Amino acid sequence: MAEHLVDLGYEVWGLVRGQANPPVRHLRELRGDVRLIRGDLLDQGSLIAAVERVQPDEVYNLAAISYVPMSWQQAELTGEVTGLGVLRVLEAIRVCSGISASRSPGRGQIRFYQASTSEMFGMVRETPQTEQTPFHPRSPYGVAKVYGHFLTQNYRESYGMYAVSGIMFNHESPRRGTEFLPRKVSLGVAKIKLGYERQLRLGNLTASRDWGFAGDYVRAMQLMLAQDEPADYVIGTGVTHTVETLVDTAFSAAGLNWRDHVVTDAAFIRPAEVDRLCADPSKARDELGWEPKIGFEELVTMMVDADLQLLAAGPHASEEFADAW
Repeated sequence: MAEHLVDLGYEVWGLVRGQANPPVRHLRELRGDVRLIRGDLLDQGSLIAAVERVQPDEVYNLAAISYVPMSWQQAELTGEVTGLGVLRVLEAIRVCSGISASRSPGRGQIRFYQASTSEMFGMVRETPQTEQTPFHPRSPYGVAKVYGHFLTQNYRESYGMYAVSGIMFNHESPRRGTEFLPRKVSLGVAKIKLGYERQLRLGNLTASRDWGFAGDYVRAMQLMLAQDEPADYVIGTGVTHTVETLVDTAFSAAGLNWRDHVVTDAAFIRPAEVDRLCADPSKARDELGWEPKIGFEELVTMMVDADLQLLAAGPHASEEFADAW
């Protein structure tokens, strides 16, 4: 997101939490032109201070406890950060903008983007999923995101704020955290290819997801805040693949047969599984002019190639990468 906005000529500020924050060093190496300010989604005062200091035109809230299994282990923290954190950001914007319930929608106010998620659909009522599909989340993460989504909608309707949500389907890249499935697969393939490991342990191989490239999705986020009127959009490719297809594609990219290396492990099965998610991005295509540029096979191959290159430095290079991000 920061890279895309800098390339468009934005002055970008990043909110960072805590004193010892390893990602900060990596971000400075990657984008020295991104300015940083401290704040915490658990601390209302710090967010108000950050907004007052920066005086932003746009605020993108991509922060969350976003790893679904962790949301089961730390459900209360997930609710505080992923749900109530949205409330605190919206309140910081409202307070610093001097907006009250009597204020009519105006031009020039801070525009707010909330990162919603396809996990809100959960046990889907229809396929593909549109902006009108009812939510039925199947994890504390999904529930918290629904709260943030409706809160964003409520602030738009109650205060006239320019506040929108992008309902993002799974978006991946070589920078994805090593705990997330596509990165776990690409990293596992690289380790096996280079002889560091022999097996990759996974959970449900039949679940289907709509996977796209993160670089494409940040374009959609910026486009949402560039419209005359605020609106929510579903962002995805409209094409689903099973986990088994993802695995097969990743192993094939390294010249391997996945059946020789993948072991199914019940420990990785969710308490309540989300079986199939598929986006209908037609509204984004028609109103934003947005379409993904990177296809599924190209994305998976990109991730495998990146991890092969990363691990060429040694089997522990991925751990250093994870610490950096």
